[in-house]
Amino acid sequence: MISYEPLFQTMKKKKITSYKLQKEGFSRATYYSIKQGNSISTNTVNQLCKLLKCNVSDIMEYIEE
Repeated sequence: MISYEPLFQTMKKKKITSYKLQKEGFSRATYYSIKQGNSISTNTVNQLCKLLKCNVSDIMEYIEE
C-alpha cells in the first residue's frame, strides 16, 4: 500500500499549507484526493517534488499490508 503521510509531514516541516500549494498552481481537488489516499500520477509526484523542493520519498512510501 502506498502512504502519502510523508507528504503531510514534509508540508508541516516546511510550513507549507494546501492553500500555498494551490497558489503555486497545484490543484485543490488533487490535494484532497491525496488526503483520501487515492492514487496519483507520476506527473503529480513530479509537480509536488518541484513545489516542495524535495525527493519522492518525502512525498510517499510503500507500506507492506
